[in-house]
Amino acid sequence: MAAGPALKSEMFAVDWVSVASTNVAAIAYSIDFQRLWVRFHNGSVYAFLAVPESVYQGYLSAPSKGRYHHYHVKDQFGYLRVS
Repeated sequence: MAAGPALKSEMFAVDWVSVASTNVAAIAYSIDFQRLWVRFHNGSVYAFLAVPESVYQGYLSAPSKGRYHHYHVKDQFGYLRVS
């Protein structure tokens, strides 16, 4: 499924938080849509769908962002590649 203009607009409206990781550059969360946003160092951005806020909070506090992503986000939620 391709990302439409509304999703891309949302990507610019969320508050991104830079994280210390070799793979993940920043994350954001849209409370209204329960979307977890992840920007990787290679420039790609993904919107993960129907993600509880607790997963976002866990991501923020995880000592290893990459490990958290692998075990708690990847393959756990539907997603769209936005860019």
